Amino acid sequence: MIKVRTKGSSKNAERFLHRMEKQEHLRGLERYGPMGVAALKAATPVDSSETANSWTYSIVKEKDFYSIVWRNTHVVNGTPVAILLQFGHGTRQGGFVHGRDYINPAIRPVFDQILSAMWKVVTK
Repeated sequence: MIKVRTKGSSKNAERFLHRMEKQEHLRGLERYGPMGVAALKAATPVDSSETANSWTYSIVKEKDFYSIVWRNTHVVNGTPVAILLQFGHGTRQGGFVHGRDYINPAIRPVFDQILSAMWKVVTK
């Protein structure tokens, strides 16, 4: 989650968020969902490509905030394969396959773009 702390007035940020709220389907956030999906797909280790092709996103409106949620829908025996790739997993023979941190480096540039866009608006 991205958190922003400010000193002084937050009127520009509040105006920005209200404008985004009024836009149909929150177009301001909509552009970042597909960016994240593309970044995650490109970074996902590929065997059959089923996991790489299973990334989706949604924009969720809660009481006081909005979120972009990226999910991977490839599940085997009730376990999300993307999580097994990220954190590792045990094998039937008692071994362990180490995970590879591919999610955080892939999505970080998208977070940076969101932060940069927000910063430009609130510092106008």
